[in-house]
Amino acid sequence: MTTFASGKHALAISDRSGLAYPYLEMVREWNGSWVHFSEFEPKQPQLQPKPTSADPQALQRARPARTALPTPAHLNDNPFTTEVGTTVIVKQNRHGRSTDDAVRFYQVKEPVGGVAISTLELSTTLNGDIAADATSLVLTSSAEFVAPGYISIVSTNADTGRVNDETIYYTTNTVGTNTLSGLTRGTSAPSYGVTYVNTPATAHSSGAKVYGSYIITKIDSTIPYAGQPSTLTVSDSFSFTLANAATSIATGGGFFVFGGPVNDRP
Repeated sequence: MTTFASGKHALAISDRSGLAYPYLEMVREWNGSWVHFSEFEPKQPQLQPKPTSADPQALQRARPARTALPTPAHLNDNPFTTEVGTTVIVKQNRHGRSTDDAVRFYQVKEPVGGVAISTLELSTTLNGDIAADATSLVLTSSAEFVAPGYISIVSTNADTGRVNDETIYYTTNTVGTNTLSGLTRGTSAPSYGVTYVNTPATAHSSGAKVYGSYIITKIDSTIPYAGQPSTLTVSDSFSFTLANAATSIATGGGFFVFGGPVNDRP
């Protein structure tokens, strides 16, 4: 096979200028032109852009923004302290609650100062059917329900099996007839200083479970602090008022007692 000469003594004609240059000083451009290295022009980057994908428009496994509903929180052991009166103090370290929150108590283990478990948990049943637009209702017993306040009615739809869980605000408690009136149906009770999305108003049948709540007052205390400022204000307790006075000063309620929203909905 014939070989080519090295060209060390040869000249070459530039495809760009038409001038003669030493052969060994020639280079080839991206478009195939044979030019002197002094004439060389690199390929314009815009003629061969780097491949790019489309701008991202969404995230994988995205979820809509929402405000999580509150859940029951663990209180201190033996959280309730009664006085000879209607005020009860509840201990819960750094609880984060606000004055005028509605708090329902769960899983109270023992009475305190003559106050029954059913009084602290405010649990009873509905005495008679109510429609979705009823403005009053009758309980099996309303003796311990403080007015005004919030209740939650939990019933099951006989046709669909769906659990109906409605929060209701009432203004008046007529104890003689066990009647709560001045109802605001399908509402939501404040918790941790926030009023969350309303519950749906619905009809309920006699015998449905009814749970009450207490409107609380936050209790602040001042503790020493090593840094600046020299003291801190913390909230480790709150109080509520009973409908009927306790009979003695006592502390109790048991372990693993919870305080949470009126409506423990998912």
